[in-house]
Amino acid sequence: MTLSLVPTEDETLLRDAARSFLAEASPVSALRGNRDSGKPYDAGFYREIAQLGWTGVLVPEEAGGSDMGHRAAGILAEEMGEVLAASPFLSTAVIAATALRQAGSDRLAQIADGSVTYALAVDERSKFSPERSALQAMRQGNSYRLSGRKCFVAEGSSADRLLVLARTSGSPGEAYGLTLFDIDAARTGVTPHRSRSIDSRDHATLIFEDVEATGADIIGEIDNGMAAIHTALNAGQAGMAAELLGLTSGAFAMTAGYLRERRQFGRTIGSFQALQHRAAHLWTQIEITASAVANAGRVLDATPEAADLAVSVAKAHATQTAQLAVCEGVQMHGGIGMTDEFDMGFYMKRARVGAEWLGDYGYHAARVSAARGI
Repeated sequence: MTLSLVPTEDETLLRDAARSFLAEASPVSALRGNRDSGKPYDAGFYREIAQLGWTGVLVPEEAGGSDMGHRAAGILAEEMGEVLAASPFLSTAVIAATALRQAGSDRLAQIADGSVTYALAVDERSKFSPERSALQAMRQGNSYRLSGRKCFVAEGSSADRLLVLARTSGSPGEAYGLTLFDIDAARTGVTPHRSRSIDSRDHATLIFEDVEATGADIIGEIDNGMAAIHTALNAGQAGMAAELLGLTSGAFAMTAGYLRERRQFGRTIGSFQALQHRAAHLWTQIEITASAVANAGRVLDATPEAADLAVSVAKAHATQTAQLAVCEGVQMHGGIGMTDEFDMGFYMKRARVGAEWLGDYGYHAARVSAARGI
């Protein structure tokens, strides 16, 4: 099947509307304000994007959503990435919405109207590896008791609910034997410890101590949680790739503007051939990444069960391009690029965190190699 990467009229209108709204509602200065006040994100901003229908982009119309699809979700993530807008959009409106939709959950309506937020609790090590989850879910009568820890949980200290991958059988490293639970973040025994992440977002370590969960909290089949969350993880990875692409565009725009304005030796530094070559190289990488991100969204919409390769190509490309963009941005701005007063540092920090969340370059490169039989 050949998928067109040309944006539809609806997608173009969505991008234009999102860009116009974000320029006023959430400029980069808003992130600085959140950081300085100790807030993970502005709850008022999240209510606004819910009213615009963004949180229902992957929710069926019968549950109050717009059901525009993963490509549309990627466009929104990209535009938010360009201005570093902080919100639980990816963990809630993309990952949780995808997982709960597959399970037919009645909480989709709450995601669509913005009244509930989710965090994804799968990581237990410094690197993304869901299959190595060891958090135990011990059967006790008609319920389960969850004990263990999860780390690097985005929105971990602020979310209303948690998607938790726990081991109901087998050993760490085995994909089978994991079960996905949807539990209240305020449930007795759940203790969040917020981390001081460099991107000033909400990341936390969650401690589970004899947390009760029932069969009603299970998403999908017992012991087959990886199947229940597989497409949701792909959706999150594609969304993070889109955000990184937007971040890259924002950093590149700042750098290009500086090259056109900064004068040295009686001329703008953008006229120096060496800097032109570096800027041109970055631009070409952005265009390649944009195609990969668009393709990942299209494949998720058309054949979600076969999206692994497209998603990993997008996440790997987006990670590398974002790192290149922020490094070039800091270097070309010279000394001011290293100061906290200058926004480029925020782009660099978010790029670093985004590179790790839901699988780093090495993880996705390995998945691409496996998919291609290399």
